[in-house]
Amino acid sequence: MSSSVWAGLGQVGLLLVALAVVYRPFGDYMAHVFTSHRHWRVEKLIYRVVRVDPETEQRWPTYATALLAFSFLGILFLYALQRLQPLLPLSFGHGAVPPAMAFNTALSFMTNTNWQSYVPEQVLGATVQMAGLTLKNFTSAAMGIVVAIALIRGFVRSRGDRSSGRIGNVWVDMVRAVVRILIPVAFLFAIVLVGLGVTDSLRSGVGITALDGTQHTLTLFPTASQEAIKELGTNGGGIYNANSAHPFENPNAWTNLIEIFLELVIPVSLTRTFGTMVGNRRQGYTILSVMGILWGGMLAVIWWAELHPTGIAARLAGASMEGKETRFGIAASSLFANTTTGTSTGAVDAMHDSFSGLGGFGTMTNMMFGEISPGGVGTGIYSMLVFAIIAVFLAGLMVGRTPEYLGKKLGRKEVTFASLAMLAMPLLVLVGAGLAIALPGSPSAMNNSGAHGFSEVLYAYTSAANNNGSAFAGLTVTSNFFQSTLGLVMLFGRFIPILAVLALAGGLASARKVPVSAGTLPTTGPLFATMLGATVLLVAAIVFIPALALGPLAEALTS
Repeated sequence: MSSSVWAGLGQVGLLLVALAVVYRPFGDYMAHVFTSHRHWRVEKLIYRVVRVDPETEQRWPTYATALLAFSFLGILFLYALQRLQPLLPLSFGHGAVPPAMAFNTALSFMTNTNWQSYVPEQVLGATVQMAGLTLKNFTSAAMGIVVAIALIRGFVRSRGDRSSGRIGNVWVDMVRAVVRILIPVAFLFAIVLVGLGVTDSLRSGVGITALDGTQHTLTLFPTASQEAIKELGTNGGGIYNANSAHPFENPNAWTNLIEIFLELVIPVSLTRTFGTMVGNRRQGYTILSVMGILWGGMLAVIWWAELHPTGIAARLAGASMEGKETRFGIAASSLFANTTTGTSTGAVDAMHDSFSGLGGFGTMTNMMFGEISPGGVGTGIYSMLVFAIIAVFLAGLMVGRTPEYLGKKLGRKEVTFASLAMLAMPLLVLVGAGLAIALPGSPSAMNNSGAHGFSEVLYAYTSAANNNGSAFAGLTVTSNFFQSTLGLVMLFGRFIPILAVLALAGGLASARKVPVSAGTLPTTGPLFATMLGATVLLVAAIVFIPALALGPLAEALTS
């Protein structure tokens, strides 16, 4: 093997070691955060200000209504902030964001998608970036965590308990997620990133003289402070248009590896949190093993595809580096691309539009799995638990027994909510992409024709429905049609699964626990892990193979 391949394997090894080191303490810490009865002083102050009783727990309709109300107000706040930008300090001379773009951006950052249909450094000033986008990076990430915790409580609690039917207090959960998890870790790694060369400044820019004597201005922002929570919260929206390919956001191999680590650390560690909270850590290991196999398998596909280009790229020296940063190379670019689409991050250190047909297939398929390898902050673990419920239900049908998972019988209501959470994303992707392709004006928005042009549109709606935010950059999405439809897909792709999962949590929390019997399917070990992984692959294949065959697979076979 070449030295670059060994270097890439070394980076993967370092990443896995770092995740293994923090997995147990961080996962157990998060479990303690959401099971502790002690409130910090700053938290008590917040509860007094917003007039919340932290000792009162809620049933799922109240929990869900509070989340929806909080999100709606957040969307209005961010929309207004963008429209009023000229009146704000540190606007750096930027005007008001156009209505359709402000609408799309407000939905994008509130839903943890962070899709950007604009050039950030040319449209937004520091105040909107900090008070608007960075704030939403914290709250949208916290929302994913608390929904996951609510579902876990549904499995833990049962009829007859003091907290039967109740899944927690949404305000306590949100505050704890932000104050005890996201802020401390983001603060620490912002300092680390600054130390490694990521910029962080309130100046509008710095003047430079080019080699030809011309004067230019390099735009500056408080980059490191947003970069840390952007990756930690699997948000993805960048300060700069080039995102994590920009040297001010991601200057070297060490910052690149740290950013990948931040994307993975909470989704991976939440499997430990799950096992700890349900009182059986092997359950968490089983979920983690499936996530890890899917992540590793797609990394192998993307990396191999980029190392072995086909068509014209195979005949031109260095063609496979097109769209990639030379300071990272193919290995690190593939690792970042696989991780950012396997989570719901959407940050990029290479342009996915420039990947080979099979490489683009890998990034798109990661999202079509439902982003469960290992998924976004909170969304990964609750999506995997939804698939686990479906897998147990299918197994129960095959052996003629009532399916059970973690001591709860799964009836029509539970399977209906799980199916709704699982199938909402594919419906939004296929309807949205089909509508866009059918409209006569869409070809003018594509930078490419044929299979690759179709892939650009399919990728856009897949990214929006999964709240990822990355893009095949060849598609121009500044028209009102794309701004509106992608915004609505982000909104429904976020909140339909959340409502279904919370309803599922409420139903489980109200159900009685059933004792383990001879007919109970063991949900730990290789057999169930295989069943769970097969369920994920089967659902994705049935739903998406026809669309993939028209796009990235056709491109890979014909290039």
